[in-house]
Amino acid sequence: MAARYFGLIPAAGKGSRFGGELPKQYQALHGRAILAYAVDALVVQTPLTRVYVLHAGDDRRCVQVTGSGYRIATMPCGGATRAESVRNGLASLRGELSDDDWVLVHDAVRPCLPKDALRRLLHEVGDDAVGGLLAIPVADTLKREDQNGRVAATEARAGLWQAQTPQMFRYGVLWEAYQSFGGLDATDEAEAVEKFGMQPKLVLGSSANFKITYPADLVIAAAILRPPEN
Repeated sequence: MAARYFGLIPAAGKGSRFGGELPKQYQALHGRAILAYAVDALVVQTPLTRVYVLHAGDDRRCVQVTGSGYRIATMPCGGATRAESVRNGLASLRGELSDDDWVLVHDAVRPCLPKDALRRLLHEVGDDAVGGLLAIPVADTLKREDQNGRVAATEARAGLWQAQTPQMFRYGVLWEAYQSFGGLDATDEAEAVEKFGMQPKLVLGSSANFKITYPADLVIAAAILRPPEN
């Protein structure tokens, strides 16, 4: 039986660091919500069977932004944290997905995912026993802060990578990882799998595939996603 691929986009965050009343996944970029670009990246650019968007139970914007249909479904199972949202989504899909199905978890606020990075992930992880994630090697010098806001140490960056999404794992692996001790304390799927005792594969991502965190990031994303001039 050929492998199937599904997308999972946790979109229940409030974006407290971004500020404002509107969650950042609904901020506009060229007239469309950031979330819409994240959904399109998985629906348009991959052979995914379906993409599930996990939103808060009281969120009425999600369906308006993403639409719904055969390849897109919204699920009101978002939790207080990313880990809770993903775990709830996986629980809701018990019986619908098999343990061998691939799940690609993508941030709702990474709208600039390049096609070549996504194809690289599918190609390099598609036959991996564990799974993997997009990431880029750390380029900047890293400083550790002390309690007084001064530099306590300069950290060696050799071998350090900055995690991105999508992060791609078999459904069975992800489910067991989030059921295991420490799974819900993980900041992303790769860490949950690490806590489960496995080593995810690192796949070269792209600096364009950054996570929108602050209002200034919208300017950069808008430049990357600028529609071509006629």
